Amino acid sequence: MELVGGTGRRDLTAVAAALWAPVGTLVAVGLNQPLGRAVGEARPYDVLPHVEVLVSRTADFSFPSDHAVMSGAVAAGVLLANRRLGLVAVVAAVAMCFTRVYVGAHFPGDVMAGVLLGAAVTLAGWLLLRRVLVRLVEALTRTPLRFLVSAGPAASRSSATRPSPDGA
Repeated sequence: MELVGGTGRRDLTAVAAALWAPVGTLVAVGLNQPLGRAVGEARPYDVLPHVEVLVSRTADFSFPSDHAVMSGAVAAGVLLANRRLGLVAVVAAVAMCFTRVYVGAHFPGDVMAGVLLGAAVTLAGWLLLRRVLVRLVEALTRTPLRFLVSAGPAASRSSATRPSPDGA
């Protein structure tokens, strides 16, 4: 059986990280909600009436930005699973943060705090849970649920039908 991306312990870790990324994002947003309500910072369009607003106004908090928390958490999670895709996710997170300020929904500090909070929660959770998650993925590879964490039989068949490098 071939794990996603190949075989070996490093691949088990990458699969575990990929599974942790969305969970870490949910944890980060879950922690952000009470924090934002406790801080209760008004949005730029409520404080600065002359600001041009390019989105619908909302009544919820501004600090930290939920969008930035999510983008920071996702970027950190994807970066744990795959460095190349993670760098794309980081660029997307920065773009998301920029647009939240540009449209008048957040102050720059709102998005900076949000992206850092999201990334910190995802990374801290990974550091705390990595061993357990890798063992869980490893255990899943020996169950009928292995299709959730592996490339499955199709990958094995395709590698068996490939010609050998020496042409035999």
